[in-house]
Amino acid sequence: MAFLYENIDFLRDQGHSVSLPDYIPRNLNSKFELRPYQKEAFENFITYYESEKRPNPLQVLFHMATGSGKTLIMAGLMLYLYKQGYRNFLFFVNLSNIVEKTKENFCNPIASKYLFADEIVIDGERIRINQVENFQYAEPDSINIRFATTQGLHMDMWFPKENGMTFDDFDNQKVVLISDEAHHLNVETKSKKKKDEEDDFRTWEQTVKNIFGRNTDNILLEFTATCDLANKSIQASYENKIVFDYTLSKFYNDKYSKDILTLRSDLSRINRALQALVLSQYRLKIFQKNRLAIKPIVLFKAAKIADSKEFMEVFLNAVKNLSGSQLQKLSIECNNEAMQKAFSFFTSNGISFDALAAEIRDDFSEEHCVSVNDDKDATQKQILLNTLEDADNPYRAIFEVKKLDEGWDVLNLFDIVRLYETRQSGKNKVSEATTAEAQLIGRGARYCPFRVDEEQPKFQRKYDEDITNELRICETLYYHCQNDHRYVSELKNALREIGLNSDEIIQQEYVLKESFKTDDLYTHGLIFLNEKIVKDRNDVHSLSPKVRDDIYHFRVSSGMSGIDAVMTESAQSETAVELKTTHTTIKDIANINYAIVNKALMKFPILKFKTLHSYFPNLTSTRQFITDNEYLGKVRIDIQCKEDEPAVETLYSAVFYVLGKIANSISDIQERYSGTKEFKAKNVRDVFRNKTVNYTKPHDGGVGVSQNDSSVKKEWKIDLSNEDWFAYTDNFGTSEEKAFVAYFKGYVDDLRKTYSKVYLVRNEREFHIYSFDDGERFEPDYVLFLQKDKTDGFEQIQIFIEPKGTQLLESDAWKEKFMLQLIDEAVPVKMFVDDNDYRIWGFHFFNLENRMPVFDKEFQALAQ
Repeated sequence: MAFLYENIDFLRDQGHSVSLPDYIPRNLNSKFELRPYQKEAFENFITYYESEKRPNPLQVLFHMATGSGKTLIMAGLMLYLYKQGYRNFLFFVNLSNIVEKTKENFCNPIASKYLFADEIVIDGERIRINQVENFQYAEPDSINIRFATTQGLHMDMWFPKENGMTFDDFDNQKVVLISDEAHHLNVETKSKKKKDEEDDFRTWEQTVKNIFGRNTDNILLEFTATCDLANKSIQASYENKIVFDYTLSKFYNDKYSKDILTLRSDLSRINRALQALVLSQYRLKIFQKNRLAIKPIVLFKAAKIADSKEFMEVFLNAVKNLSGSQLQKLSIECNNEAMQKAFSFFTSNGISFDALAAEIRDDFSEEHCVSVNDDKDATQKQILLNTLEDADNPYRAIFEVKKLDEGWDVLNLFDIVRLYETRQSGKNKVSEATTAEAQLIGRGARYCPFRVDEEQPKFQRKYDEDITNELRICETLYYHCQNDHRYVSELKNALREIGLNSDEIIQQEYVLKESFKTDDLYTHGLIFLNEKIVKDRNDVHSLSPKVRDDIYHFRVSSGMSGIDAVMTESAQSETAVELKTTHTTIKDIANINYAIVNKALMKFPILKFKTLHSYFPNLTSTRQFITDNEYLGKVRIDIQCKEDEPAVETLYSAVFYVLGKIANSISDIQERYSGTKEFKAKNVRDVFRNKTVNYTKPHDGGVGVSQNDSSVKKEWKIDLSNEDWFAYTDNFGTSEEKAFVAYFKGYVDDLRKTYSKVYLVRNEREFHIYSFDDGERFEPDYVLFLQKDKTDGFEQIQIFIEPKGTQLLESDAWKEKFMLQLIDEAVPVKMFVDDNDYRIWGFHFFNLENRMPVFDKEFQALAQ
């Protein structure tokens, strides 16, 4: 049996999913930009909620990684369900500190992590968030939220008190139950032990089930990062309830988390702590250098509360008396690369050991440290602990044992120091203590958002392809522990179990050859790149080519079925249904029946003419938007169905699906851009440099694998360190790139008959250009420099080249179109007058299956 989310993914592939209603993002806090996976989570739930197969009452689970924004999803679902007629929401979780944090996020408009817009408006009506103790006092036109701990809710139900909630309160009204850290509800499901019937009836899980079952219109939304699907009872119970699955491994691979490194050492506990403080100050200085007001936090984790209190006293005394000579001694004692970089930075920026010691004494003094080991302290300080990123929050160091293992929202934690050196693992099993440590690391690994230029993604890692960049430390979490290889191995196993597998990541280094670095092209040569500018909306005459020229695929449910034997090993019986593919466009469908397209269009408010006209001022009518090739006219749809000619219902469903995608892309438009046709000169030496890159799961001669590796096809395998025409010592690009480099090698001798310089340089995210039509950013994989001597100076041709896999030829067609425009429209602009002539070209994609005749013709022309 497939998981629920897999069935929804199948429906999405068939074009049956729904699009995210615009009132959801509009009524959420705009500072929390919805990420693609969050939109998908909403769409999954709405698709299931609006399906005919939805059970009543409805229970679903969102299985989402720590830090992926579960609480934001809760807020968005409240908005959606309010519009569906729900008014009462019961939020419960196992820990009181999480309750307090969530109250702030849902109900306090001045809180830094408040989740809703300043004004919530649905269907023209203003909606209030109303915190209640009992739904008897609920407001009919508000989002009424009751907050409770799971234990408190359980006690309220079984031991009623005056004005308290009882089971009877749920009989005559529908309620949305929101369970955070929902894995704690599954103790009974997970356990197979027999209990007394009365005790069994009164477990927390049964209490929630009792409330849930009181009304057939009730909804139970469960959220957790740690659903134990390895447990057969849990898997059986939740297979048809997990509506969205976004594991920590996906979260990491999508770059929404920090990188994680262990920093093991033989240092004493206090020196290990000082090492973390030095790195924290280094990180602070890097942030400040880039004008970023971000304050790094250090967490000191002890095994016992008494140990934590004792170490905090030792720590405060050590910081109070810290001297420059101690830090100088530490700089000699620490031989790891991170500390060497830190001390080198301090030296080069004129920060002496004495000055650094003074900074640490001030920044980590007692008023900037907090202990959260007592229940009372944890509750009272919860708000401060969840606003550590705020400028007025005083804390730089936190001391704890386990109070922050769940429900702690922190982005600016960059160092965790383990203050104990014990291991508790069995022979082949990771201990619970190490698993908890791994989960704490996962919690601290949420990305601290920043960017140093407007084009960088704010909420994702930016330096995986440039890990020697000084800003890399600002997206790296260090876990400081003892120099015990067995412990580190166990920790890696624990991290692997929660979805963080560092073994899948390898580093490769791009090194410029010395022969290239001493050549005039590198020392004095120029590369020409254009810029992005805002386009006046009156100059917008079309949909974005990226949207307009894509191919959209829609698949009708085929009716395929099968019968499997359960009790015997007999062969499977399966009925296959042949699907036929129809290639069409929206304009073609409108020509068949204009009403099909117009009806689908009217389902999306943003596609109504008045709104469309605000995005496209030159648009004159809805009909033009539907039929004009610059807009929807030539939008292509591949429809798979059983009929030779799709039925009207199928055409409507296909158009509705595609328009949903296009409506989302239009709603994301804030400003339209274009790329300048003037390409400004930059020094080659300022663009290309040595670079270290992280690659995940490199295999079979593909990305991350050397061009000289044994897994590369024999005809593409080259030792590039011996090839003077290739700027770098190796190539770790895709298999299509390796095929191009091998192809290029065959032309080098012919090119040298015409040109005095021939250099092929790989672009490992070192530069980018912008399309003329809509300013889309594009990073060509290669630039070829050719120079031909003339009487005065030389003539240089700069050619952008992009090897492209067959599966991307259509979706990336705009890139090829742009490159082919360069020869006629790109204008090189020099900084200083010289006698050299410069030209900027681009070629067709390099693709072995579909582009070789035209690409080969272009290359042959070069060599003539």
